[in-house]
Amino acid sequence: MIEIGKLQNLKIANYTSFGAYLDAGTGVRHDNILLPIKQLPEDSKEGDELEVFIYRDSEERLIATRKKPLAQLGELAYLKVSAKTTIGAFLDIGLERGLFLPFHEQKYPIQVGKGYLVKVYLDKSQRLSATTEIYEYLSAESPYQKNDKIVGTVYSVNPDMGAFVAVDNKYMGLIPVNEYFNELQEGDQVEARVIRVREDGKLDLSPRDLSYIQMDNDTLKILQGIKNHEGFLALSDKSSPLEIQSRLQMSKAAFKRAVGKLLKEKKVIQADGGLREA
Repeated sequence: MIEIGKLQNLKIANYTSFGAYLDAGTGVRHDNILLPIKQLPEDSKEGDELEVFIYRDSEERLIATRKKPLAQLGELAYLKVSAKTTIGAFLDIGLERGLFLPFHEQKYPIQVGKGYLVKVYLDKSQRLSATTEIYEYLSAESPYQKNDKIVGTVYSVNPDMGAFVAVDNKYMGLIPVNEYFNELQEGDQVEARVIRVREDGKLDLSPRDLSYIQMDNDTLKILQGIKNHEGFLALSDKSSPLEIQSRLQMSKAAFKRAVGKLLKEKKVIQADGGLREA
């Protein structure tokens, strides 16, 4: 039996002028699946077994291809939006026809040309489709430990909680709001560090390095900030955390650590409620 949306091996049953029909395994000739002539190996013959992917063409007919898709049925995949239409969007899945992303499965605004993490499923019409609602398909059983470096994809942003990240596009992660210093959007790919493995296995993440490593980057940001503001940066330990975060993308604690290092090295001076280069 054939499986829509999966790679599988099927035998060539017979040829036509426009391709070959592959045996669907039902015993009914009408059920056999067309493999277009441009997809046929030159030396193929009846009875040969070919690895093919089954999906529906633009007229909703089942069709075979020897191209390997970027994702199969049931998988999570990072796919780019190739087009937006009045009925939904289409994602580049590596085949002649894009993967359909219905409006009701778009849980946030999407942009043509940008990639997003989606789950591939079959809709009620047995048509391959995608959804951005992927939380329930992620695992909390990751191999990562505290301070491990990870890569992942942002799949949801909550201003009160932070940015939810699919680590390796398969494990549950979160950049908590107190570690959330750069503007992130769904579909963004990030590098981060595990700061905590919670009891339920979910990962708390930070885009910042360990403090002693990050401090060097923070001092450079502060010095650059002084240069960008004509030699005076109007921030001090009395500035609000929000003001520091919006101007330097770092926490107030990180700012104070970095300023302390710069003062000790006599690279800056405190004056008029801000910082100047020494």
